Parts: sequence; structure tokens; C-alpha cells
Amino acid sequence: MESFLLQATIYLGAAVIAVPLAARLGLGSVLGYLVAGIVIGPMLGLVGNEMADLQHFAEFGVVMMLFLIGLELEPRALWDMRHRLLGLGGLQIVLTTGAVMGGGVLLDLPPLTALAVGMTLALSSTAIVLQTLSEKGLMHTGGGRATFSVLLTQDIAVIPMLAILPLLAVSGGAFHTGDTHESGLTSLVDGLPAVGVTLVTLTAVASVVAAGHYLTRPLFRFIHATRLREMYTAVALLIVVGIAIVMIMVGLSPALGTFLAGVVLANSEFRHELESDIQPFKGMLLGLFFITVGAGINFGVFLSDPVRLMGLTLALIVIKGILLFVLGTVFRLRGRDRWLFTLGLAQAGEFGFVLVSFGSQQGVMDSTLSQQLLLVIALSMLITPLLFILYEVLSKRIVSGSGETREPDMIDEQNAIIIAGIGRFGQVVNRMLQVAGFRATVLDHDLATIELMRKFGFKAFFGDPTRPELLHAAGLGSAKVLVAALGSKEATTHLVTYARRERPDLHIVARAHDRVHVYELYRAGANDIVREMFDSSLRAARYVLENMGLSEFEANETETAYYHHDRKTLRELADLWNPDLPLEKNDAYVRRAQELNTELETALVSSRSEQHQSGDESSANRDPG
Repeated sequence: MESFLLQATIYLGAAVIAVPLAARLGLGSVLGYLVAGIVIGPMLGLVGNEMADLQHFAEFGVVMMLFLIGLELEPRALWDMRHRLLGLGGLQIVLTTGAVMGGGVLLDLPPLTALAVGMTLALSSTAIVLQTLSEKGLMHTGGGRATFSVLLTQDIAVIPMLAILPLLAVSGGAFHTGDTHESGLTSLVDGLPAVGVTLVTLTAVASVVAAGHYLTRPLFRFIHATRLREMYTAVALLIVVGIAIVMIMVGLSPALGTFLAGVVLANSEFRHELESDIQPFKGMLLGLFFITVGAGINFGVFLSDPVRLMGLTLALIVIKGILLFVLGTVFRLRGRDRWLFTLGLAQAGEFGFVLVSFGSQQGVMDSTLSQQLLLVIALSMLITPLLFILYEVLSKRIVSGSGETREPDMIDEQNAIIIAGIGRFGQVVNRMLQVAGFRATVLDHDLATIELMRKFGFKAFFGDPTRPELLHAAGLGSAKVLVAALGSKEATTHLVTYARRERPDLHIVARAHDRVHVYELYRAGANDIVREMFDSSLRAARYVLENMGLSEFEANETETAYYHHDRKTLRELADLWNPDLPLEKNDAYVRRAQELNTELETALVSSRSEQHQSGDESSANRDPG
């Protein structure tokens, strides 16, 4: 027990010190975790043999991460990605495997061993790349979506890779470096013919989909009735762990199984509850995984031949980088998106540890080659945060040198509410909707505002909301409400006009800059028009009235009366407004505005008199004399 507590203190202490320092220096949390592992492992020798077992446990953070990513993707969005999954992802794996295999043959490796090495190094780090993309708000960029597509394809490709390696069994497709028997689980496919394995596998996948669709809602309603908050966390963990176990037992990747379950639950009303319950566990386990990668680097092997091993690592990054750059160009990635795609996937990944371990156990690779490969994989993962820093430098130079504008984000969700514009006005609307349990698709063309929102955990998409293709991608055809809150008067009016023409039944709430803009939006077809300063001005006037002697009730009644009268006058004056004439030259408009203003003053004076008279009568009724 004391040993466990000591080890936990070492790991947590290293993370608490190194990660904030790395974040403050702009290096990202992943590099901080890796450095923490190097310090407590190879440098100080504070961790022992338990590190390998701990790494298998920490890899479960990747499973949770893919489950959370699945919750963010609707099945329709996944179907829309099919061309990139099969084309971009498939070509990356095949070309990289072939290139690395060719290099291995030139280095006098047997063809079968070279093929195993090629497949192992073709995979990239799902954990590091997705974590970094999320931290830097790059997931919804064109390059970020392309990177995610390739990572998802690589995770799927682990299954056929394990089948192709001739000395590996089907049941080796789990995360752990051993089969289901070594992990204490019973394999459901051992000894079955190929047809039987296929049927069992398909049945397991279908069961996960059916359970996610039909059983989770009754289960969460049952848990909700207990009113015990911790039960939500228990159920969320049960779902992820249970699916992972089923996938391992049929020889599939647990990460893929939980990702599929997340996609199925993406439209569930409990998705936010699941996200909030799983997120802390995912973050801690991923951090622990990165620490174990750093602690597991064998500097003894590295120091025995540092030039060769660093050369092999850099060669791997260069080869993968060149292929990725070419594929990005072929698939029409440009500028910063292409560099993000190239540099983000140029490393080897955590699945490589699994394949190397299997290959070593079964004799595909000798112990010397296995140690070298493990070191190359770890070094390439260690270099990855530096590649993202290089991307940021290149990105700034591309923008300043060519004036390139960023491509709009790929919108992967559609909701009943669309918020166009997420400045001070739109942010309040969005946060109130979230508190009430509603989700909106948020669009804005201000990149700095979008990135700031993402840092605070709010999802938003970059792009010009007035562009028809962007609006339709956000779900204009099926939305119930559109909130038009752009900073430009002209852009807001244009947006309302287009949306009304496309969707006569759509309810449009629009932000107006002034009274004239109200008239423009009224003509454009907005249902509810809110002047940006009107409500705050009414509240300020009410506070003034209260400090001038009116009671809170009297001030509130005056505010309410003014509000309703103003709405009535706006509707009348909107019909008299002529956009071709200045207001002061529109005689009918000016005359009616004066009449309405007189009516307002008369109504307010009459209301005040009635309030005082009512107050006097109430006092007389209470007077006992």
C-alpha cells in the first residue's frame, strides 16, 4: 500500500510541476507530460517495473477519448467523411507502409519483417494528435478534420494489420500486449472458422449499436429517479468499460467499439451528461499514458547508437511528412491546413507499441530490432509537440506573407437553433440556451473570438454566416430558429433576407443596431427584433426613477408601459418608413412619431395618477381611525 501511494505521489507530483510549466511556455500539455516521464524515469530512476503495467491501464484514456469524439459526431457526419476515410486515410496507410517497407529492405531486413515494420510505423499517435488539436482549437479546421479522418482510418486498419501479420492471432486486436486469456477474458472467437469469427464480430457490433440506441435512455431515466449524482458517473464508466470488454473478447479494438457507441449516442439527450462524467477520467488517464511513454524511453539503447537512432527517427518523420504533404495537395488541402495535416501525422503512434510487442513475442522481430523500434516510436512521439510549434510558426508566416485567409471550418453538426454571430450579444444568448438544455450551432467569421470560445470549452465554427453553403451545412433547411447577431448591419440584413427567402417558415430573431435598422430587418422578414442597447437602457432608466423617489413597483410599471408602447410604435412607423428618404424629410413619419410620443407621455402620466390614487385608497382602508 505504501509503495502504491509513493508511486502515485511521484507520478502526480511530476505532472503537477511539469505540465503547468510547459503550458506557460506555450509548449502544450503533451510535451509537459512526456518531459515529466523522462525526469522520473530515465533521469532520476524514480519509477520501476510497474511502469509497463501502468501504461496498459493508462491506454484506456485513448478508449475514453474516442468515445467522447464519437459523442461529437452524428452518424450523418461520419457518413459524410467516408471519402476521406477510404481515400485519404487508406492511401496514407498503404503508401507509408510501402515506403517504410522499402527502406527496411534496403537496410537488409527480411521482407516479412520489413512489412511488419512498415505497418507499425504507418500508424500515428491518436492520443497526442487529438489532444493537441483539441487544446489548440484546430479540430474543426479543414486540416484538423482531415487529420482526424486519417487517425480514425488507422485505428480501423489495426484489425487487418493484425490479421496480415502471419504469426498473430485474431484475438490480438486489443489494446493490451497479450491475448484475451492473458487479460483474464474469455475469447469468443478462438477456434472458430472464418465465417464464425465474422458472424460473432458483426453480432457484437450490432449489439453495441442496438444497446446504445434502445437501452441507454431507459437506463439513464432509471438512474435519474435515484437522484444520486455519483450514479451517473458509474453508469458512464460502465458503458465505456463494458463495450471495451466486449470488443476485446471478439478481437476488435476497444477504442473503435467505444467510438461507435459514442456516434450512436450523439443524438441522445444524455450526451452532455456522459461528456461531463467521462472527461475528467479521460484527461487523467491520457496524461498518465504520456508520462509512461516518457518514462519508458530506454536511454541505454539510445546512447549505444544515438546518431543512427535519431537518424532513423528523423527519416521516419521526413518520409511520412513528404507523403502526407503530397496527399494533402491531392485532396485539395491548402496553406495552413496542409501543413497541419503534414506535421500533425508525421510521427509513429501508441498502437505501434502493441504491434512491436506482438511481433517480438511471435518472432517476427528480434529483441534488438524491437528495442530500436520502440525507441524510434517514443522519440517520434516526443518530437510531435515540437512539430506543432513548427506548424504555428509556418502558419503565421503564411498569413503575413501571402495574406491568406483561413478556410471555413467543416461543420459536423446540425441543431434546431443556429446562432450567426457570437460577440457579446450572441454569447449571452448561447449561454442561456445551454443552461436551459438546448444546443445551438454557432457560426462567426471572427477567428479570434472563435478560438477564445474554444479555450473556454464552447463549440463554434469559423466561417462567414452570410455564405449560403455555410448556412445550409449548419442546417438551415431543418432549423427551427435562427439568431442573426452579426456585428455588421448590412450583413445581418442580408442574412435575414436570404434566410427568409429560403425558409418562409423559419423563426428569425435578429439583433438591430438602431431604430432604422429595426425597420430594415422588419422589411427583410425578421420575426423578433431586439435593439442591442434598448433593454439595457430601459433598466438604466428604471434605476434612475427608483433613485428619484419612485417605488420599485412604480418604476417597473413605467418601464413596462414604455416597452409595450415602443413596440407598438415601431410596428406603425415601420410601415411609414421610406428607405429612399431621410427620416427628417419623411413628413408622414415625423408627424406620426410626434403623435405617438404625445400619446406615450399622456399614458404614462395617467398611469402614474392611477397608481397614486390606488395607493391613497389602500392607505385609507388600512387607517383604523
